[in-house]
Amino acid sequence: MASTFEVLAEPHRRDILDLLRTGERAVGDLVDRLPLSQPTVSKHLKVLREAGLVDVRQDAQRRWYRLCPEPLAEIDAWLAPYRRMWNDRLDALQRHLDTMPDQEAPQP
Repeated sequence: MASTFEVLAEPHRRDILDLLRTGERAVGDLVDRLPLSQPTVSKHLKVLREAGLVDVRQDAQRRWYRLCPEPLAEIDAWLAPYRRMWNDRLDALQRHLDTMPDQEAPQP
């Protein structure tokens, strides 16, 4: 099985997850909102489902997909040290800016 990182490396899969962030959607709705054919969307949904990133339920003839955010914790954990690094740098920039004298706007 592909890792979460490998699955999310494909931009169309990220687009699908972005659409599912707002709630459950039918396959047809995803097809309408993406520049992909129905078979291609279905293939991407299968990969996302196998990775545990989406869940599906069937209602008569329609399949409804929803986001499963738990596997994204792996990505969040990987990004945490980078977030701390950027926060530290931004805090240092703020401290530097706070020590600079205020400059008034030039008078016309």
